[in-house]
Amino acid sequence: MARDQIDMTPLQSRDELVAWFEAGIKPPSEFRIGTEHEKTPFTLEGRQPVPYEGARGIGALLEGMQLLLGWEPIMEHGNIIGLYDVTGGGAISLEPGGQFELSGAPLENVHQTQSELMAHLAQVREIATPLGIGFLGLGMTPSWSRSQIPVMPKGRYKIMTNYMPKVGQYGIDMMYRTCTVQTNLDFSSEADMVKKLRVSIALQPVATALFANSPFTEGKPNGFLSFRSEIWRDTDNARAGMLPWVFEDGMGFERWVDYALDVPMYFVKRGETYIDVAGSSFRAFFEGRNNSLPGERPTISDWANHLSTIFPEVRLKRYLEMRGADGVPWGRLPALPAFWVGLLYDNDSLDAAWELVSHWTAAERQALRDDVPRFGFKARIKDRYLFEVAKECLKLSHAGLRRRNRVDHSGRDESRHLEPLERILEAGRTPAEEMLDKFNGDWGGSVEPVYQEYAF
Repeated sequence: MARDQIDMTPLQSRDELVAWFEAGIKPPSEFRIGTEHEKTPFTLEGRQPVPYEGARGIGALLEGMQLLLGWEPIMEHGNIIGLYDVTGGGAISLEPGGQFELSGAPLENVHQTQSELMAHLAQVREIATPLGIGFLGLGMTPSWSRSQIPVMPKGRYKIMTNYMPKVGQYGIDMMYRTCTVQTNLDFSSEADMVKKLRVSIALQPVATALFANSPFTEGKPNGFLSFRSEIWRDTDNARAGMLPWVFEDGMGFERWVDYALDVPMYFVKRGETYIDVAGSSFRAFFEGRNNSLPGERPTISDWANHLSTIFPEVRLKRYLEMRGADGVPWGRLPALPAFWVGLLYDNDSLDAAWELVSHWTAAERQALRDDVPRFGFKARIKDRYLFEVAKECLKLSHAGLRRRNRVDHSGRDESRHLEPLERILEAGRTPAEEMLDKFNGDWGGSVEPVYQEYAF
């Protein structure tokens, strides 16, 4: 979530950078679930991108949401760019092309995640429908070109937009044309963090296949099932990927700090101004050697902001962020936190998941990650189809959720939120393949029906 941290204490030592992560350690009784999802706004009439300005724009949508919810506005140079719930900890923010993101509050179970989602969608609909705005639940905009998409008035995005073409072919697409659903989960110790990080990186391609939902670009099949996932393979490999070093001996918070110190920065924020330092390392800044801020030392805020510009398949902050899934229609969104909670928050399932992946090599993990955007369940690792691995993971997740035994008002545990994924595995194909069948069948070679069938 792009809500920039404010803590202007200058950093003195590398130990403080490590301590920042250590502050995330929590006892299992305090483990929470944070779910973030993005959705693409479109005009109900004409199905075009929605500009920021104007009486029916994204700015007006945010102003309406602020009046409805009473949340604190997040402002930048006089523009409303997000909302923050002071009491619950949730937030609404804008991605570069106007993708509307809910960063959910830290909740205790997946039933609460579903309730939060339903409330959010009802609120958004109440404000958006009179403005003639709808929302799409896909991993990528299915019909618009890059040049059609408006730019949101956020300083950090201007800097990123200039920098992206220098480091990969798809960074602009990532920023302006993709949507994801993520879940953020806690760890109880450094060792617990390492174990969860390894399991979740290795299994991120399973989530990519289960949620693959971006087979169209500019009105035509793009040759992939998750083009969003393919985009990340060539966005900026200095800050993305499968992090093979995480699986080496000696992995811990310090190792992540050393990695992050060398990831090129995008910006430094001073007041409301973003200073473009794109391409220079945090390490140089830390040593007072940043050309734009000579002699200045970074603050805690600078560190937190920098960490939010690192984009591997799983990201460490004061929690772990699962980043491998395409955005999906609302009915499938709670399935993502359910899947990862079942695998990572139950020790037996976590152990079994580690058993499953511990003998995979870095090269095998990478090959699987490289193949999954195109082949989905038909990608292979060692001598197994990913489909088999996914079935095993879903079983483990299901068992983990049953053992957690967090029941809703009608006595059902969280495993019920896995039902959409169970249906996908029963059908034996990814959501994208189902969509391609419709495109080649009932939809008559047009992507327009997605604006009906896959809208929120």
